[in-house]
Amino acid sequence: AIPVTVRFFAAARAAAGADIQTLTLRAGSTVADAICELSDQSEEMKLVLRKCSYLCDGVAVRNSGTVLRAHQTLDVLPPFAGG
Repeated sequence: AIPVTVRFFAAARAAAGADIQTLTLRAGSTVADAICELSDQSEEMKLVLRKCSYLCDGVAVRNSGTVLRAHQTLDVLPPFAGG
């Protein structure tokens, strides 16, 4: 199993009820697997995650099939308004 730190921002933080969470995933898990596990936490979370973009260790995730490694950080970023 591998630990992955998930940081939530804006609406994702509200849905999660926390700023940060540690997921324990099986080795070989992808960003999509992490999103699926997070989506299972609540209907609100599932709705928010559909609209989010993701950063893995500060780099934009363009492919949800990206394999996660132990101790990486996954940022969950909902669309932001403003300018």
